[in-house]
Amino acid sequence: MQWLSLLVVGCFLAVPSHSSPVSLSRTKRSHHEPEGYWSKKLVWKTEWVKVWKTEKKLVWKPDWKKIQVPAWKEIQVPIWKEIQVPDWKTINKPIWVEKQVPAWKEIQVPDWVEKQVPAWKEIQVPDWKEIQVPDWKEIQVPDWKEIQVPAWKQIWKPIWVEHKVAAWKEIQVPDWKKEFVPEWVKEGIHGEHYLGKDEHGAEYTAHDLWKKKLIWKPVWKKIWRTEKKQIWVPQKKMEWKSEWVKIWKTEKKQIWRTEKKQIWRTEKKQIWRTEKKQIWVPHKVQIWRTEKKQIWVPKKELIWKQEKVQIWRTEKVQKWVTEKKQIWVDQWKKIWVPVWKSREVPAWKKVSVPIWEKVWVKVHKHHGWD
Repeated sequence: MQWLSLLVVGCFLAVPSHSSPVSLSRTKRSHHEPEGYWSKKLVWKTEWVKVWKTEKKLVWKPDWKKIQVPAWKEIQVPIWKEIQVPDWKTINKPIWVEKQVPAWKEIQVPDWVEKQVPAWKEIQVPDWKEIQVPDWKEIQVPDWKEIQVPAWKQIWKPIWVEHKVAAWKEIQVPDWKKEFVPEWVKEGIHGEHYLGKDEHGAEYTAHDLWKKKLIWKPVWKKIWRTEKKQIWVPQKKMEWKSEWVKIWKTEKKQIWRTEKKQIWRTEKKQIWRTEKKQIWVPHKVQIWRTEKKQIWVPKKELIWKQEKVQIWRTEKVQKWVTEKKQIWVDQWKKIWVPVWKSREVPAWKKVSVPIWEKVWVKVHKHHGWD
């Protein structure tokens, strides 16, 4: 089968032999052999010949196209801008002016008796006098009191305390292993190759054959490897804890012991506190009579005064600012246009080749020579 595939792929060349044709002379044969002679017969054999035919292929050719693209151009345009300029304005401002105006005020003046001596009057006025009065104050004094308390003793009890200890755990982690697997690939053999001769001596050759080649292809295979991971596992540890328990007799009766406890009792203590007692004492006061006295009091009067104040008025000034205006500019763009390109491609053509074949021609037997 491999030899037949090589015959199909390659280009075969048949070389006919150039031997002279066999003469038609008659030969005398024995009575056993059939009568006849060898002769050559021209036959037509079908073969495949490699030819070249023209084929059109669609390809893309670069070309340039003129397009319009938008662009921005800076231009100067006039605008009006409002600015503030200083100015002066006359206004009337109210001002308060202080003046002195006469007024009457009632005042108290001492009254006079004969011989220009002021008059005095004796009156009783209240007063306060501090006195000491006895009083009782409750105070807290320390004291001792005997009380019965249960007797305790200290014992030690074992308890289990849970804590974490380190341990190792085996886990499976993915890994990749490189392996090589055999694979058959096709490899081209360039040049003309001799294939042998047929039964008539015609040589066969082939061009551009293919052969199988065994290669080892690397493949990554996923495997699992065992690793150790540290974990923490709970573990119980016995410890001793102190406790205080009550002491009991054999008859399940609790033992009590006498202790002294400090208490505070209330006692009364005599103290002296200061109090104020109201008394009446004589007091001399001068007799006053009411008179009117002229005084000058300030009074505010509103007047108007002119003032110049600075104000700001708005004016417009022309300025030039930069603006962007959209324009269209020419630009060349690279495009691809389809074209048909002719090329020569190989093809196979079925032809008939003349071949001389050696055949046996039988001769009918007659009297005498045939």
